[in-house]
Amino acid sequence: MYAIFKSGGRQYEATPGAVLKLEKLPGEVGESVTLDEVLLFSDGEQVQVGQPLVRNVAIQARIVEQGRHRKIVVFKSKRRKDYQKKQGHRQYFTAVRIDGIEKQA
Repeated sequence: MYAIFKSGGRQYEATPGAVLKLEKLPGEVGESVTLDEVLLFSDGEQVQVGQPLVRNVAIQARIVEQGRHRKIVVFKSKRRKDYQKKQGHRQYFTAVRIDGIEKQA
């Protein structure tokens, strides 16, 4: 059983028990989250593709961690112009553990 869902403008594959790092979601560690923008759902035998979303399917997840990714360095320069600019960036993330994929009636 798996599902493809959308969160933060990106698409992720969810399988029960998997830990995913998503764009920052509101909530504390230990709280449960419902992800309901499901694009594709498969129960092992049948595949449902949404147009654009699959109705009556939701993903139950629990927040495991709130943190920041590793720093990336953004370096800009223009040759012969004595211009250099160095910046760093750390993106916030929320790590969630997928508890289950529920198909509602």
